[in-house]
Amino acid sequence: MTIDERLEKLTERHEAMAQSMELMQRQWEDRWAKITDALEKDAENIRALARIAEIHEHRLSGLEGQ
Repeated sequence: MTIDERLEKLTERHEAMAQSMELMQRQWEDRWAKITDALEKDAENIRALARIAEIHEHRLSGLEGQ
């Protein structure tokens, strides 16, 4: 195998690795976006539950005070 052939093979491998890394980066970004969305929804639900608990606490306090 000549030096030119080796350089060509190395170039092909480098290009393949670069494409693979780009694909992995896109997949990671997609997964991260899904995780971020899920965390935002969870946070919203937790805030809603906290509001409900606060309303119930006030209601119970009002009933106990009567």
